Amino acid sequence: MRLGGGRRSELSLTDRLSALREAVEVAEDRLEVPEVSRARTLLAKAGAREALGDATVVALAGATGSGKSTLFNALSGSEVSSPGVRRPTTGVAHASVWGEHGADRLLDWLQVPRRHRVQPAEPALDGLVLLDLPDHDSVRLENRLEVDRLVELVDVLVWVLDPQKYADAAVHSRYLAPLAGHAGVLVVVLNQVDRLDDASVRACLADLRGLLDREGLAATPIVPTAARTGAGLAELRAELASRVAARRAATDRLAADARAAAAALAQHCAPDAGQDRSRDPDEREGLADALANAAGVPAVVSAVERSARRRGNQHTGWPVLRWTSKLRADPLSRLHLGDEAARTSLPEAGAVQTAGMDAALRRARDAAGQGLPQAWRDELRRTADLQEERLADRLDRAVAGTDLGPDRTPIWQRAVGGLQWLLALVALAGALWLLGLVGLGLLQLDDVVPLPRVEGIPVPTLLLVGGLLAGLLLALVSRPLVHAGARRRARQVRRRLTERVAEVADTEVLEPLTEARADHDRFCAAVTRAGS
Repeated sequence: MRLGGGRRSELSLTDRLSALREAVEVAEDRLEVPEVSRARTLLAKAGAREALGDATVVALAGATGSGKSTLFNALSGSEVSSPGVRRPTTGVAHASVWGEHGADRLLDWLQVPRRHRVQPAEPALDGLVLLDLPDHDSVRLENRLEVDRLVELVDVLVWVLDPQKYADAAVHSRYLAPLAGHAGVLVVVLNQVDRLDDASVRACLADLRGLLDREGLAATPIVPTAARTGAGLAELRAELASRVAARRAATDRLAADARAAAAALAQHCAPDAGQDRSRDPDEREGLADALANAAGVPAVVSAVERSARRRGNQHTGWPVLRWTSKLRADPLSRLHLGDEAARTSLPEAGAVQTAGMDAALRRARDAAGQGLPQAWRDELRRTADLQEERLADRLDRAVAGTDLGPDRTPIWQRAVGGLQWLLALVALAGALWLLGLVGLGLLQLDDVVPLPRVEGIPVPTLLLVGGLLAGLLLALVSRPLVHAGARRRARQVRRRLTERVAEVADTEVLEPLTEARADHDRFCAAVTRAGS
């Protein structure tokens, strides 16, 4: 009697594993989650298993006293494994091999040392490698670990239960329920049915069927057996023979493992994550402004404005006093700008600027990670932290290398400067004339040289006072124009610096975040293909 069963149609294993490999490669150095490591282990297992031939590895697993070893001996046709009821019984895995299919290399890979070749081999089972695993409930930890290791590697798992402990919660929760996606490569044997009457057998089978169905194992067949009497062995052999004949057990197991790995990775996917908002104009502008403040752009802009005022006042001020402005250093030259390879002398960002930059970076990271699972938000945080470590240096170099525009003196300032010199010469001429008159007065020759007047005012006095007053007035009139030009130049410099900082923000902050989000989309697409 055989209950349940069935096989689901499969996609190409090669395509499935290729998609899973792409997902793992995308997640490499991105996701720090155990599911990626398990998927990587599966891919290594798939590559090794494919190279070891098409033999079908079937493992008998069960608890102490379930009759697993007796069933193994009955199928093998000889006393290969020593049965018993005391713990521990089976300490290491035993293997029985039917036929010649490179089983030795396969068993070497499985690390199963005890091997028995069945003679004569049944043609229907040719290619079968049957393992008797240690007891999963052994008091020895190494035995339990060996069971867990081999359960992950075999092609078909035959779980042997007995009528007394077939509903053991530990077995179902630890081993059977997690294999819900592997129903096609799992067989459940209810052994020792010879200890029950027919009605009890039917009740146990019905109850067990219900348990498996609720655990997602509706496709898993149940085979009732009695190893001591031989009941049900023919059906179990037929079940194993069908798996061997199909030569698909290894493929089915790997496909089931790949689906399970993809399902585990899928929890780190958000198919409807929405759009990346980190590059929205408002977000990008806010980030650029915050980085510009932290990079010292306001200090550069202020220095440019003060430098422009200084030079403008020098050109349009009174020539006699121009030398006094040279007593103070040019505020722009003290910042050591113009060489991107050299550090500037800008002051370090203050607490307010640093806090603003941190907040802007956090907003950009949150905008890029909106709707993503936690593992990818963690990756965005690591990406942002990594970029932030070198952000200050990149910003400083960007500010240092920004072209601040032509450092030309406006034509009107040159004209005013020339006029100031002319007025200074006029005042000087008046002063010299007056000095000459004073000298003539001392020699009592002042009546010899007539003194021209304009409206009663001596011309030399008019030249001196007029030149001085006109120069002062011209300087006062020019000052607002100089300041307006300095502010205009400062605005131009601010725009250039902000654009340069925005480029750094794109390169060092937004592009890495966008790449990480794009990797999420690629990862999810690959996971979807692997699990389809």
